[in-house]
Amino acid sequence: MDLKIAGRTALVTGASGGLGLAIARGLAAEGVKVAVSSRSSERIEAAAETIGHGAVPLVCDMTDHKARAALVDEAASRLGPLDILVINSGGPPSGPFESHDDRRFAAALDEHLGGAVALTRSALPSMRERRWGRILTITSCMLKQPAAGMILSNVARAAVAAFVKTCANESARDGVTVNNLLPGYTLTGRIAELSGQMAETTGRSAGDVIGDWEAQIPVGRLGTPEEFAAAAAFLCSEQAAYITGISLSVDGGWNRGLF
Repeated sequence: MDLKIAGRTALVTGASGGLGLAIARGLAAEGVKVAVSSRSSERIEAAAETIGHGAVPLVCDMTDHKARAALVDEAASRLGPLDILVINSGGPPSGPFESHDDRRFAAALDEHLGGAVALTRSALPSMRERRWGRILTITSCMLKQPAAGMILSNVARAAVAAFVKTCANESARDGVTVNNLLPGYTLTGRIAELSGQMAETTGRSAGDVIGDWEAQIPVGRLGTPEEFAAAAAFLCSEQAAYITGISLSVDGGWNRGLF
């Protein structure tokens, strides 16, 4: 399928590895001019090199309010006005409610909801004016089925989803779609990190933790970043113009709910 986005411009945050990098690669393969960002200059420059297609590396720490407010303009100055914005960031620390103080809750909400608000505020006006745009936030399958020991992620992701739905309704008539993409258990460094943390907590091996996750997935395995990136590229495409305000799970059937 021709996604009809060749020549478009995109910014993908949190793209030095994992899902962000896979999405950037997928968009670049479709002919999109891509800027990628991360807090590490060394890692994002290496990522841009692997993406090829003239990918532009940008350094931005999403906890830095000034830096994130300027990121969209920086990308646009290198590529031209942004058509596609993919907002991705690493997940908050795991652990039960009692293990997190107020500062951790505030930090999780600021990085995830605050980051999405800041980037959307910068990108949306130009998209609406040009009557074409795609904004995609990457959250978690736990948005629809909150997981034990993941309270910071559960809360922050839900807040982002409410923001996405509201923005989608407000900008739909201007040709801008705003959607939320929910990864399930996928073969990334984040999975290694989480399985290690949970192994420490439970006294089991990381392999056993991953095995438990696989047993919960009807497909019977963890997903790949490339499978997730294919869904992201479609939602950023011309063909997805009638899809907005959704939270789409890419989780191998892990979520047992109807929606």
